[in-house]
Amino acid sequence: HVQLVESGGGSVQAGGSLRLSCVVTRRASDSTCMGWFRQVPGKEREGLVGLDDDGNTVYADAVKGRFTISRDNAKKVLYLQMDSLKREDTAMYYCADYPLGIAAECFSALWLIGSSDYGQGTQVTVGQ
Repeated sequence: HVQLVESGGGSVQAGGSLRLSCVVTRRASDSTCMGWFRQVPGKEREGLVGLDDDGNTVYADAVKGRFTISRDNAKKVLYLQMDSLKREDTAMYYCADYPLGIAAECFSALWLIGSSDYGQGTQVTVGQ
């Protein structure tokens, strides 16, 4: 199993920014995708961005232009920079690491991956 630890969540006013971090303490040998998704209790998981090993990305329309994924391979950290936050961005945010292919597949799989492929999450709350 992969081991991922998210941090950086918190409370922020609408229009503000947060940067989430995900430390990858152990990555599966066949992992080729990383990504972020979020979930609100009682609602369906929402994929945000998929990233393949070549650095290609696919973003959800809801966050395109506001959120940016990046990766520091040396430090084994995945980031999600979130700007222009809205109240509807309030959710638990999870990073994921899993084996697949190109960025589009990485993105699509975010709705399907199991708990062994993502961390415990970090809460983001956006107020007025």
